[in-house]
Amino acid sequence: MEWTPMEINPEMMDKLGVGGNWSFVDVLGLEGDQLSAVPKPCCALMLLFPLTQQHESFRQKQADKVAAGSEVYFLKQSVGNSCGTIALLHSVGNNKDKMTSALKKFLDDTADMSAEDRAKQFENNQAIKEAHNDIAAEGRCVPEADKVNFHFIAFVNVNGQLYEFDGRMDGAVNHGDTTDDTFVMDAAKVCLGFMKREKDEVRFSAVALLDGWICHT
Repeated sequence: MEWTPMEINPEMMDKLGVGGNWSFVDVLGLEGDQLSAVPKPCCALMLLFPLTQQHESFRQKQADKVAAGSEVYFLKQSVGNSCGTIALLHSVGNNKDKMTSALKKFLDDTADMSAEDRAKQFENNQAIKEAHNDIAAEGRCVPEADKVNFHFIAFVNVNGQLYEFDGRMDGAVNHGDTTDDTFVMDAAKVCLGFMKREKDEVRFSAVALLDGWICHT
């Protein structure tokens, strides 16, 4: 099963029921002043990167680093091209205490399910699918589905731990201690690792999800 490829843009927040004080801000760089320009509090950081053989090899080595237990909300990706929506779900699903939206119903309904059962509910959720495809149709860039080779993941501070959420994996990856003040910097360090592994690759981008800010750089 595949959905239409989608870019991340502010409209997806409203169409997926995450409105109000939630907003995206572009992360223009992962070091120095550009990183410092990201407003706080930052609830999550989403990274878009190309899927390459180097990345797949690295992921195989990370298989034993998947976090066990139910401290985090993790959703397995089973629908092609849905990674942007799943990254958003991971971002807000691990910040539920800060949100009041229609999307919260899906998160509440699947709270006690396994990652695989959540994936099945996601596949059959017509409202989320329609919102995703509506956003994809409005995007400035509409690639052919069989040529999409990029992927979204999310980073979230959950109870003082920096977690990486990738729906293509079997669970979240714990990158260690973080705080509200250092979260963006700590997540950026992990993102820089993605970039360093792809020495000749420049097609990376990131956005931060903010609560209580109405801003976009």
